[in-house]
Amino acid sequence: MSHAVVVVLALTAALCAAVGIVIRQLATQHVPADQGMSPTMFTSLLRNGLWWAGTGTAVAGYVFQALALAFGSLLLVQPLLVSSLLFALPLSARAVHQRVTRAEWGWALLLTVGLAVFVLVGKPKEGHFQPTAAVWIAVGSVCLPLIALCIIGAARTMGAPRAALLAIAVGVMFGLVALLTKLCTHRFQTDGLAAVMSTPAPYLLVLLAIVATVLQQSAFHAGALQTSVPAMLVLEPVVAVLLGVLVLGEELTVRGPKVLLLPVAIGAMIAGTIALGRDTGARDEEIAHAAGVTAQ
Repeated sequence: MSHAVVVVLALTAALCAAVGIVIRQLATQHVPADQGMSPTMFTSLLRNGLWWAGTGTAVAGYVFQALALAFGSLLLVQPLLVSSLLFALPLSARAVHQRVTRAEWGWALLLTVGLAVFVLVGKPKEGHFQPTAAVWIAVGSVCLPLIALCIIGAARTMGAPRAALLAIAVGVMFGLVALLTKLCTHRFQTDGLAAVMSTPAPYLLVLLAIVATVLQQSAFHAGALQTSVPAMLVLEPVVAVLLGVLVLGEELTVRGPKVLLLPVAIGAMIAGTIALGRDTGARDEEIAHAAGVTAQ
């Protein structure tokens, strides 16, 4: 499948993700602050139709992401997902009856150009699909303790520190989900469904996805979205890209003087993501305030 189709699938996934984030963030506003990491919050959300609408949209986004990963590399697909900010920006602005500022459009343009240069110049290509046991042990020994420490720390804090710690855990977990999705879609294409289900990858994928979604909801509820949203959106593709390179051997095919453009493009993507994430998070906090909830 051509890169163009993969790009369209990834951008569709980003659109669904943006809509899902905005809707699910709104759905948490009635939950008391001290129940942000409790079963009470989850059971309450299960009875909330708005939360189900946001979750359904997010699931649709994951389906498009999986399709994109079935035909494209992690190096190609995951950076494109940060474009969800380009969709979340007008959505959050409209929700609080504001206009997108010139500065925000400038950051959006910077992010778009950075993404375009990365995809067109870098020309990411797929690697092998035979990671060794030693590689998996190395990945687990780094990622799992980091996730555990963030969750433990978040349970002992409130407000911005909790949001930041949960955002780190969520970003790492969704990066792992992307890697496992890539492995599962490749195995399905080559060997069929039975072969996929005979490996631990799909079960670990589902477990990580559920836990990450619950923690993401807790991060939204904790407030300080100017911290949590950009952290999640930056960490997920960074972790996924690193795993694609280290675990699957993916690489960029750019050569010659064009190599100098890549650091500039990556820097532009990171700067645009952080700036737009903060602006979107600030507007989401205004939504929460309008709903009568004070972020802790």
